[in-house]
Parts: sequence; structure tokens; C-alpha cells
Amino acid sequence: MDKKKTGLIILAMALGLLMSALDNTITSAAISHIIGDINGFDKISWVFTAYMLASTSTMLVFGKLSDMFGRKLFYLIGIGIFLVGSALCGTAQDMTQLIIYRAIQGVGSGAIFPISFTIIFTILADPKQAAKLSGVFAAIFGLSSVAGPQIGTFLAENWGWRWCFYVNLPLGILSFIVLLLALKETRSDRRPKIDYIGTLFLIISTVSLLLALEFGGKDYAWSSWQIISLLAIALVIGFLFVLVERKAQEPILPLPLFKNRMVVGMMLACLCQGGIMFSAIAYLPIFSTAVLGSANSNGLLTPMMFSLMVGAVLFGAIQRFVSFRSVIAYSMVAGIVVGYLLSVVSHDASKWYMILLMVILGVGAIGPLMSVAQNAVALSVDRKYIGISSSIVGFWRNIGGVLGASIMATIVNSEYKSIIEVGAAQNNMPLEQVAKLANPDQLIRAGSTLPKETLNFIRDSLGTAINHGFILCIVFAIVGLGAVFIAGPLRFTMPIKKEETQSENTAVHTA
Repeated sequence: MDKKKTGLIILAMALGLLMSALDNTITSAAISHIIGDINGFDKISWVFTAYMLASTSTMLVFGKLSDMFGRKLFYLIGIGIFLVGSALCGTAQDMTQLIIYRAIQGVGSGAIFPISFTIIFTILADPKQAAKLSGVFAAIFGLSSVAGPQIGTFLAENWGWRWCFYVNLPLGILSFIVLLLALKETRSDRRPKIDYIGTLFLIISTVSLLLALEFGGKDYAWSSWQIISLLAIALVIGFLFVLVERKAQEPILPLPLFKNRMVVGMMLACLCQGGIMFSAIAYLPIFSTAVLGSANSNGLLTPMMFSLMVGAVLFGAIQRFVSFRSVIAYSMVAGIVVGYLLSVVSHDASKWYMILLMVILGVGAIGPLMSVAQNAVALSVDRKYIGISSSIVGFWRNIGGVLGASIMATIVNSEYKSIIEVGAAQNNMPLEQVAKLANPDQLIRAGSTLPKETLNFIRDSLGTAINHGFILCIVFAIVGLGAVFIAGPLRFTMPIKKEETQSENTAVHTA
């Protein structure tokens, strides 16, 4: 194997991952500039929702297609779609256009993440090197969360918000060219048959489920006809999807994978990890600014994401010394500990105590599985399933993230409203003022103009509601412990039989 070309390929994939991972955090930092230029405040949440829906619903599809027709081909297709979407986002003249273009970006992102890890396991002969590198790649996502807001703010204020999307172009083009020239793949003579019906059913059921989770408890009550209808569509189409996959010649999601204990165990673990991670990301900034009174949320998010990077790299390096289920157990126990500490944390907690909690969250509950989950699944399945199995990890992490953020929002909003209503009479606050201040954004913006007694009451009420919401992290972590018993005793050093059959469609190697 040519080490120079291997290095170039790894660098190109790292650039592609960085480009994809940076996109949401950069966009978040520029959102006020976007609204100021093209308006559309009422649609702003769709800028992020469209991206998430598109990337999650296509992730499994691209993973399977890369198994069938080639890693290189679909990685390049993914980057190409992402670059087209980025260029279009920079030209958007209204919020509707931006939302459509963000969906195009999301489709491209759905290919970049899972196929990157698949290529790593294919081009590196030594599994130990692949494990270490997957930890580094997972850490890129933490790096993007730390650097993204700063980069986005700089670009939006100095060059204009459109450059938050144009900045993707040089990174993506460089990654595309390097992979086009340095990566070579061979194919089987047999042309696989695409499972069109299964693909359609998978996308419909996934989008319906994600929309229900996204809107439930926030835009619509969980018992509303809108949410019930979306969940019903997801359930019915999902059932039809399973029936189709059982008979498909080349199923888009091979059902035999779910007989693999490690695959099922990691699905559950990553679902719970995603729930813990996105619950924290959604409400730690609010807790930091509205409750602790910090000027911004960087004081909590930066140490959390830096710790996530450390955890991903560290466990990518040491995972060969322990079983995969030991890592799951460690991660979920850390989730229980930090979930409990966040549920009782004082509303005047010191900066250093909060940083300690972020370190436990990043190094313990979130970081380890960012790299280990990919390796565990890749080592436990037949080579012909490596693309789709890598996609499963990211897919269920995203589902867990949307589920966690949605349930967390329901708990916090309900608790906050209840606490304020009970305490309003004691503080002589009119109901109109209570209704207005029940929005955390109002508290952040108007906090300095409120009477000190009222401000303290509102902050304590919000802090208590968020404390109660973090109990959800404990629940996710306890459920995630079930994955320890499902996953089985597989270790990194355990030899895995890889049966080379005619049904294997793709082998990627350096030229």
C-alpha cells in the first residue's frame, strides 16, 4: 500500500468531514445576519430541520449504495451534492430558497459521514490504525462545535453571511480532487438490483418519524392530530418497509444485520448517547446564560466539546485493551452520574464546577462511543455490509438526538410553566407578565431591566425546570445499559472471519 497516497486520502476525508460538521455551527452563529438580510424569522427553525431531515433520511441509503456500487463513487457524489447545496445557499434571496438549499446540503452530508468511516476500515490493513484514526475523525465533530461559532461570527461580520456557505467550496473541492485521483476501487462483474420501493419507504417513514419528534411538545401537542398522523404514517410505512425488505433481492437495509448482537447493542447505545448529547447541547446554553448569568454559552460548550474530542481520541487508542461492552457500560454509567449532577446543580454553581461536569459529560458519557461504536460494528459484520452498518450507527445517534431534544423541551417547558404559575401569586406578578417571561429568550433579553426579586424568581424557576429536564439523561443512560447485555463479549482483538464471496461488490484500495 502506498503510504503517501493513503495519507492524502485520509487528509481529504478529514477535510470533507470537517466541512460537513462545521456547517451547522457556522450557520447558527450567522443566523441573526441572515434574518436581517432576507427576513423569514418565522421559518428559521427549518434552516436546521431541513438539513437534519435530509441527512438522516438518506444516511442508510448512501451506506447501502456504497456497499453495492463503490465507496469512492458515492463519497464523491455526496461531496458534489454538498458543494452544490453550499453554493446555492450562498445565493439564496429568501428564507424559502435557503431552506430548500439546506435540504440539498443535507442529502450530501448523509453520504459523507458514514462512507468516511467505511473507507478508513477498507484502506487501512491494520485494524489498530483504523481504530485510532476513527477516534481522530470522531473528534473532528467536537472541534467543529468549538471552532464553528467563532468562524461563523467572523465570516458573517467581516465578509457577510453568505461566506459561511461559500467557505465550504475550497475545502470540498480539494477533498473531491484528491479522492478522485488517489482513491481507486474495483467492482464485481454482477450489477446489483436497486431496492427502489424499500428506499422510498425508508425515507418516508424516517422523515415522518423525525417530523413528529421535532414538532411534538413544541409546535403541536403530542396528542394533536398532526403528531398522531405523522407517527401513524411512520409506523404503517415502516411496517410495509420491513415486508418489502424481507423479499427484496438486494434490500436497502439487510434484515439479517439485526440478528447481530453487536449491531443491535450499538444501535441502542448510540440512540441513548444521542439523546444525552443533544439534550445537553440544547439546554446547557440556556442554563449558562439565563440561569448562571454568563455572557455567552461558550464557557460550557467549549469544555464539553473539547472533552468530547479527548474522549473520542483516547478510546479510539485504548479500545483494543477492553471489550466493547465495557466501553458502553463506562459511557452509560458516566451518563447516569453527570445526569444526576446536572439535575441537582445549584443555580449559582461556580465556573469550575460546571467545567468539571462538562469534562465528565464529554470524556465519559459522549466521547467514547463517537469512535468505538463505528469500530465495533465494522468488526462484527461481513465485509459486504460494512457501509450500511456504519450508517446505522450515525442514523440511530441522530434519531436519539431528535428524540432527546424533543422530550427535553416538553419536560422543561411544562415544568417551567407550572413552577411560574404556582409561584406568581407569592411574588405579586400579573399573569400577563408571567406568560411573557415564560419564554427563556425574553428572560435573556430583558433580564437586566427586571426588578431583582422578579429576576431571581424567574431564573430559579427556569433553572429548576432545566434541572428536572436533565433527569431524562439519567433515563437514557439506564436504558443504554441494556446494550451491555445485548452486545455480547466481542473485543477489538477478536479475529473476525471475513468471507470473500461473489456477493461482495466493492473493495477499495489505493492505486
